[in-house]
Amino acid sequence: MDFEGIEDQDGVRCSWNVLPNTRIEATRSVVPVSTLYTPLKERPEFPPVMYEPVLCKAPCRAVLNPYCQIDVRGKLWICPFCLQRNQFPPHYKDISAHNLPPELLPRFTTIEYGLSRQSPVAPVFMFVVDICLEDDELKALKDSLILALSLLPPNALVGLITFGTMVQLHELGYQDCPKSYVFRGSKDYNAKQVQEMLGIGSGIRNQPGAPHQQQNLPQQTFGADRFVQAVEQCEFTLTSILEQLQRDPWPVANDKRPLRSTGAAMSVAVGMMESAFPNAGGRIMLFCGGPATQGPGMVVGPELKEPIRSHHDIEKETDRYYRKAVKFYEGMAKRSAASGHAIDIFSGCLDQVGLAEMKYLVNWTGGCMVLTDSFVTAIFKQSFQRVFEKEEKDEKEEPGHLLMGFNATLEVQTTKELKVCGLIGPGISANKKTAIVSDTEIGIGNTSAWRLAAVSPSTTVGIYFEVANQQSQALQPGSRGLIQFVTTYQHSSGQYRMRVTTIARSWAEGSSPEIPASFDQEAAAVLMSRIAVFKAEIDETADVLRWLDRMLIRLCQKFGDYRRDDAASFRLGPNFSIYPQFMYHLRRSQFLQVFNSSPDETAFYRHCLYREDTSNSLTMIQPSLMSYGFEGAPAPVQLDSMSMKNDVVLLLDTFFHILIWHGETIAEWRKAGYHEQPEYENLKLLLEAPVQDAQGLLVERMPIPRYIVCDQNGSQARFLVSKLNPSTSYNSANQYGGGEAVLTDDVNFSSFMSVLKSLAVKAAS
Repeated sequence: MDFEGIEDQDGVRCSWNVLPNTRIEATRSVVPVSTLYTPLKERPEFPPVMYEPVLCKAPCRAVLNPYCQIDVRGKLWICPFCLQRNQFPPHYKDISAHNLPPELLPRFTTIEYGLSRQSPVAPVFMFVVDICLEDDELKALKDSLILALSLLPPNALVGLITFGTMVQLHELGYQDCPKSYVFRGSKDYNAKQVQEMLGIGSGIRNQPGAPHQQQNLPQQTFGADRFVQAVEQCEFTLTSILEQLQRDPWPVANDKRPLRSTGAAMSVAVGMMESAFPNAGGRIMLFCGGPATQGPGMVVGPELKEPIRSHHDIEKETDRYYRKAVKFYEGMAKRSAASGHAIDIFSGCLDQVGLAEMKYLVNWTGGCMVLTDSFVTAIFKQSFQRVFEKEEKDEKEEPGHLLMGFNATLEVQTTKELKVCGLIGPGISANKKTAIVSDTEIGIGNTSAWRLAAVSPSTTVGIYFEVANQQSQALQPGSRGLIQFVTTYQHSSGQYRMRVTTIARSWAEGSSPEIPASFDQEAAAVLMSRIAVFKAEIDETADVLRWLDRMLIRLCQKFGDYRRDDAASFRLGPNFSIYPQFMYHLRRSQFLQVFNSSPDETAFYRHCLYREDTSNSLTMIQPSLMSYGFEGAPAPVQLDSMSMKNDVVLLLDTFFHILIWHGETIAEWRKAGYHEQPEYENLKLLLEAPVQDAQGLLVERMPIPRYIVCDQNGSQARFLVSKLNPSTSYNSANQYGGGEAVLTDDVNFSSFMSVLKSLAVKAAS
């Protein structure tokens, strides 16, 4: 089965592509019926159709699709979800068996409609900028922000808040001199207070003292047009404000951290956006260069002798700020997601800034999180520019729109044999309780619709289902279960669009060989890893690892081929053969093993796993390793210590790092300068090949990975060694010849597999 081909057409990967026909059989299959769905998957060959979709009667509201039965003579169609008969609208009167609209053609299982609805305002970008920075950091950040103004569409609205000890909201509509509203950094401002202080919001229209507005204002800004203006109007004013920004003037003693009021600044930003732009697409972009040290949401006290919390402090609940800060940012994330505004966090600091507390601001709103050491680095500058990527130029050579959707709602519709358990991904529940909602929750459950305040072409959600059929109502083999995903979002042009994907999967008896033959082990590994990481946020790591092991053993018992109590006879079919390997690497990965990661790093890694597509997520779980040598063409090699040979160059891609590793012999030749001599042209080519391949990987990745070049036994080689399967560790070194001994007590993959086999072949436990 061509899983990648289906993904290219529909943006869908399913764990099982033939479904077990009863609830008991589905439970025995261990991996739940689930899909990875990329709502805005780029499909340049299928442009949107510019008319309204045809919907089924309420309460079903499913969209006409290729799996509907149609009666061309009676101009009727039957909804496959609720089986109601519907009339075609009058403009479909010319429909015939040879003249069908695109949505009924088999190749249009995914179709995008351009709706007539327009957003009343252009997308809003609110920059929230930390000014407690060193001068070189602040200058680099200001340069990036000024550059960003040229990347935004001219009609996009922008606003600026700066914060240090105090919070300043800059008034862009006043051009005579810089003017700002100052808020106290130690105080929490709710939406009502922000509205009253600024004179904005839907309630201020007819109040005395409200700013006088022309009646024919094209954009409905509820009085906020002093603070938020179109780029084309305020570019000069905003650029001059940014150029004149100074470091926070509040004095900082040598033994203190600067007073930084991140929480209060975000309160003002979220309060202003929800008052002035409710349900209009927008992004609040936070740039922070250190932890919040005062006011709501503070992460650490201002005394430098007080260290910032570690995983151990959070686990033992010894940190006095953590719970309170998480609760504060959770409340803010819910408010922002409900108004349709995404929050992005760009951190530029060697120490932690509090991403662990603020992760829900990003994860629940569909924003992006970028973790860098400094705003001076290329990682920050390029990642920030990549947020504003545009579509290809159109035929008229006009610059394309931003490659992002705003204020999206994703709804799922299924045939009655399937129920929706939940979603794991960058969204929040839209609280839509329908008959297809399951009592079992996986991730964000109890609803069949979710809000995603921002979506990019790579945003991918995991949606989990359960089979509702009891044994007595077993379905006929050959019948099909249908799932429809409907994503309504605001395109960056201001037009609302609806992307509809309808997939059908056949049912089969639990014992049928079709079920294991339809298993997509890559998608299943990613879907199971999302559940594991979601559990790890709540449960102890040891419990999550035990759960993963239990699931893997049960899967091998069910689908392995073996004689009872004979481990040597154990075999897995080709569709399952690399699944244990993914689980082995997931158990060792930074997603579940928090040792050696700060809470901020863990929050960042998990955030990326929640939003990336199948191939990127697999690279995070099991990094790819390429070997370059004189013997032949570059080839992928096993992620194993045996691959570290003296005479090769290795290219490791972990998604977060791209690393080029030179074996000892190659490194010595390079240091001796052999590659610069014409007779050693082949050495020069060998050194250049991985660099060119690495550049290709850097071009398409967001956030930009860290680029590392190192030599065997060098300090940076630890990034490679920590990811390898230690098949030659210090206590079994060079048992098989070749490879470098790894100093670790970790279990290697062959020991892991032999234990797995012996447990799987035992009588079912």
